[in-house]
Amino acid sequence: MFDIVIIGAGIVGAMLARKLSQYELKILVIEKENDVANVTTMANSAIIHSGYDPLPNSLKAKLNVLGNKQFDEIAKQLDVKFSRIGSLTLAFDEKQLETLKELQQRGKENQVETFILNKEETLKIEPNINDNVIGSLFAPTAGIIDPFNLCVHAMENACENGVILHLEEEVIDIKKEDNNFKIITNKDEYLTSIVINASGYNADDIAKKVEDIDWSINPRKGQYFVLDHFDDNFVNHVIFPLPSEKGKGVLVSKTTSNNYIVGPSSEPCLKDDFSCDKLTLDNVRNSAKEMVKNIPFNQTIRIFSGIRATSSRHDFIIEPAKKYPNFINIAGIESPGLVSSPAIADYVITNYISKLINLVPNKNFNPYVRPYVHFLDLSIEKQNELIKKDKDFSKLICNCEKVTLGEIKDVLNRYVKPSTLKGVKKRTRAGFGKCQSGFCQSNIIDILSTFYQVDKTKILYDKINSNILFYKTKVGENND
Repeated sequence: MFDIVIIGAGIVGAMLARKLSQYELKILVIEKENDVANVTTMANSAIIHSGYDPLPNSLKAKLNVLGNKQFDEIAKQLDVKFSRIGSLTLAFDEKQLETLKELQQRGKENQVETFILNKEETLKIEPNINDNVIGSLFAPTAGIIDPFNLCVHAMENACENGVILHLEEEVIDIKKEDNNFKIITNKDEYLTSIVINASGYNADDIAKKVEDIDWSINPRKGQYFVLDHFDDNFVNHVIFPLPSEKGKGVLVSKTTSNNYIVGPSSEPCLKDDFSCDKLTLDNVRNSAKEMVKNIPFNQTIRIFSGIRATSSRHDFIIEPAKKYPNFINIAGIESPGLVSSPAIADYVITNYISKLINLVPNKNFNPYVRPYVHFLDLSIEKQNELIKKDKDFSKLICNCEKVTLGEIKDVLNRYVKPSTLKGVKKRTRAGFGKCQSGFCQSNIIDILSTFYQVDKTKILYDKINSNILFYKTKVGENND
């Protein structure tokens, strides 16, 4: 019997699990994927939005601003790369400049400080902006973060504080049993007092298992370019166009790993459609070129797409089921969902959980995740000290991103460990470089095969059936 079962281990599920682990509760997180942060949290713009854009008085506006204020402390506690580089929203004619002023007024209503910059001020801080810019809206509290490790580390910290995580387990049905719920999965059954539905773009499907709903999730796909490390100062802020009804538009930004990201598009799609297409990517490229000149798309090392859980209400849906106050839906968490995630957790706990169950503080709660090893960020002296203690830190596995065997072994010896190449890639960046794991892939397969004591053909790139090796092509005298 559990006090709370959270369905979904994306950023919202992870933040909720971590904040709930501050209390003496028996908590289970169920995730159908083989890793946390493996769907929407994995494939987004990685932006901590300032909060000037959402409509005033909406949940998006309220929770964006409250969440943004928490990230300096969260990044410190969870050992995640985060930088408040600020954002610039550009205007290229007088009509757009008037719209910037309207956005600034919206920001004031949301209690977000912004500044209107003229052409000269804009080009002074961002010389690669197109010369026909006439002004910009500067939001200094915007930032960039590593969304994969934000989620992984949050769930790691939750598990360190007593939360139980089940991966590769899909919810098949949910039945009411007296005042509790029985959750039936493809592996087991669980009884719980409270259910929190944080299942991303599948939230409407999960909600329908307990009652009819008056809302739906209408997924939208965003396609992106990732550019290699080519210039640390090509752009120094998050560069936005004016937002539209489709979203915040195609942005150009550096990342916490000093790559550059360009995108996203915004088009309706089917659930689980992560395809990319040339026409859409061409439109993304052209939109970016209207804002920033000389973008070196020949430095592209990867394209990818992500799905946003757009709701029919066009706002976050955070509320209990009509029939059952102990079944709580968290749905439609599209942008600015990432930045809002800690505030969403607070909102759910304060407004709903605290009224359903007695919250006794966990006296042993530790908000700090066990520190991770960031070998490349260490001084030469510190690197040498580490190598003297553990020779695995002298062995480079990924030459592009300079990831050592010691770092990979570190993430393999944690509560939330990777089981796939993509899992290792998200946590350590091994395989994220220019060659896109062309040289390090075989090394990582060897490491995972040895760690899990399975044949190399069993190691997956990502999801089920994404095997990399299928059989041996050559057999020696010793069947090697």
